[in-house]
Amino acid sequence: MIANFKHKTLIQIRFKDVDMMGHVNNANHLTYFELARVHYFDEIVKERIDWSKQGIILAHMEVDYKMPILLTDKVYVFSRISKFGYSSFTVEYIISKLVDDNYIELATGKSVQVCFNYETNSKIPIPESWKVKVLAYELEASVTCL
Repeated sequence: MIANFKHKTLIQIRFKDVDMMGHVNNANHLTYFELARVHYFDEIVKERIDWSKQGIILAHMEVDYKMPILLTDKVYVFSRISKFGYSSFTVEYIISKLVDDNYIELATGKSVQVCFNYETNSKIPIPESWKVKVLAYELEASVTCL
């Protein structure tokens, strides 16, 4: 499944992320997804957002945990935008660790973001420039537009 993901973000596992069992606490997975999402936008969309006027809000998040993450694991989050709606888009994630040149899947996730205008307190259309950049990066075949 990782073969369908082009973008990856290296995650630094911090000591504070680990619980008494020696595993990364499950709540940190959402933070890792967020880091990957921000990194994706910085590298692919490359547009500055005036957060006082408009931006993106998180509408839905889901996680499937496969294996524990340990403090010493070399962890990456693979991410991609897999679907565009009118004002929302879906990002998919795979958290993996690198072992002997192979990626081992630790968790998967999906989030839905909504483009939002804070001045009118309402959703807004996804900027066309975002769609163009993402589709060019993801090679149109793997992204669904409604």
